[in-house]
Amino acid sequence: MSLRPAAATAMNFAKLHGLGNDFLVIRIDTAGDSAVPLSDLARRACDRHRGVGADGVVFYRPTSGDPDADCSALIYNADGSKAEVSGNGIRCLAAYLHHSGGLLPPTARIRTVAGIRCCTLKDRRGCSYTYESSMGGPVTEPALVPVLLGSGAGPLIQYPLEVGDEVYPVTVLSMGNPHCALFWPDVLAVPVDRLGPLLERHGAFPRRTNVEFIQVLDRHNLRVRFWERGVGRTEASGTGSCAAAVAAILCGLAASPVRVHTDGGELQVSWDPPSDVVLTGSAELICEGKLHAVVPENDCR
Repeated sequence: MSLRPAAATAMNFAKLHGLGNDFLVIRIDTAGDSAVPLSDLARRACDRHRGVGADGVVFYRPTSGDPDADCSALIYNADGSKAEVSGNGIRCLAAYLHHSGGLLPPTARIRTVAGIRCCTLKDRRGCSYTYESSMGGPVTEPALVPVLLGSGAGPLIQYPLEVGDEVYPVTVLSMGNPHCALFWPDVLAVPVDRLGPLLERHGAFPRRTNVEFIQVLDRHNLRVRFWERGVGRTEASGTGSCAAAVAAILCGLAASPVRVHTDGGELQVSWDPPSDVVLTGSAELICEGKLHAVVPENDCR
């Protein structure tokens, strides 16, 4: 899918968050041209001092003639890099579509770079929406994650990864985007801002990686902190919560369903192989407005 913003002096946007993981939602039509690529537009809009501020942007357009999807979405991180999928991001898009009347059925079928993800509305309270999302199945084959570790097709579970002078056991998988999970006795003691970027840009991950620091509370509860590729430390992560739960299950440390306790609140993850991973959580509308400062040459006439 190729999307370009139409030439204009302002663009409508909505801002939503999933447990503090915030996104701008912008409808982009194929008509017209812009001097600003989507990556640059996302980076400018996500700037918390010179833009609206967000962890990412979900650009979308309704689909026509597509029997499998109601809309298509391209997701960009705060640094302007492209994300294949975002669990919280697609939930925010589904909530906005329902709120705006752009999609009235309870299930939103969203085509992403990683494939179609379906979000089904379970509850609404004011501007807060709870969705159950089918997130696809986890991918554990190293070449498909992708990760340059191991010598075979088997999953990398508690693999000893050298990071500088230290070695950390990591569990690696993809939820449509790459993830590296580490278990920790107390996640509040994790040096997230030091280890996060080292792991994100480790040479073993050719497309960089998202990172989850996991503390097992019991068989059905995890405490997780996140370092997201292209964003940094975030209060929550949808695909990260799925990856954390899957990693814990693969390591025999947890059983479905798993409640993931993040800095921003709780998400629930269910996974019964070979079924898809199911993520349940909220998305809340914060505001709507027009973007001006991110338009070329700040043309606000």
